[in-house]
Parts: sequence; C-alpha cells; structure tokens
Amino acid sequence: TRTLALLQEGRDLVFLVEGDASTFSTFGHLARVVRELAPDVEVETIPGVSSFAAAAAATGLTLAEEDETFAVIPAAYGVDVIDRLLDEFDTLVLLKVKPLLDEVLALLARRGLLATSCFIEKVGSPDERVVRDVASLAGEKVNYLSLLLVQNPGRVRGELRRGCRKRHAVAPN
Repeated sequence: TRTLALLQEGRDLVFLVEGDASTFSTFGHLARVVRELAPDVEVETIPGVSSFAAAAAATGLTLAEEDETFAVIPAAYGVDVIDRLLDEFDTLVLLKVKPLLDEVLALLARRGLLATSCFIEKVGSPDERVVRDVASLAGEKVNYLSLLLVQNPGRVRGELRRGCRKRHAVAPN
C-alpha cells in the first residue's frame, strides 16, 4: 500500500533485483498488483542478466548449442523431478540449490554427472565462487544465491528437435 500511495503521488520508484526482474523474481507480483490497482501508473521493466546466463558466461559453459535443449528450475522441485528432467534436457540449471544440495549431489553421483556439473555461488558479485569439483560440496553450508549447471553428456544431444531439422534431398529434374 505504501508503494501504491507513493506512485499515485506521482513519485518514481525503483525496485532493484539481483539478476533479471522477469525471472524468478518477486517483482512480477509487485508489477501485477500495481497494474491492477493503479492502471494509470506506468510500470517499466528493465531487463537484467539472469543468474544462469551470468553463471554460464563466468564458467565458460554452454547452456545449449544449435539443437540442444535446456531447462531452468528451482531445485526445490525435488530430486524426483530433477531426475526425470535429466532424461529430457541436454543441460539442466538448478537454482537455489542450498536446501537440497546434498540430495542433488547424491543424485548426480548416481547418474554419473558430477564431472559435468558446476556450482556457482553469488555469480557476478565480488564474492562469486565457482566450484567444479561439486562432490567436494557435500555437507557444506552454501549461500542462498547459488546454482548448479548440469550437463548430461549421456543424452543424445538435441534429440528432441533433430527430426525437425533434417533436410530432404531433392532429385534433379
């Protein structure tokens, strides 16, 4: 209500987020409420860099090439969902891994994906930390702002779309 009152007074307000305001941010809820309750107030969203894109750049890992697929989910979906998604996507980005880190590490060990995973904490900040030996994180307390990039080399890369991109030979006349 305080935000709405200030906006209706004609004041400009800024809602800062870490990363991108349209990706897993509370800004979306705030913007929706302001648009509903004060449709005359202009809400402008300035794009930022999402944590997973920043993490890929910081580590030199590719999220997806040409026909490959990737998914971005909060780790809170649980290891059963993560396990299923590993069969469906070439790369999986797991956000906010702190509460389930040990369970996720155990899953990655069972699937043989520890070596192709990378942990990034506080990406883009002076306290950024990249851990490539993710097994070493077992039992460690990590920051809330952490994620895992998991590449699944055992999956046939890009298999979901390859059939759509086949070129058919045309016989000459």
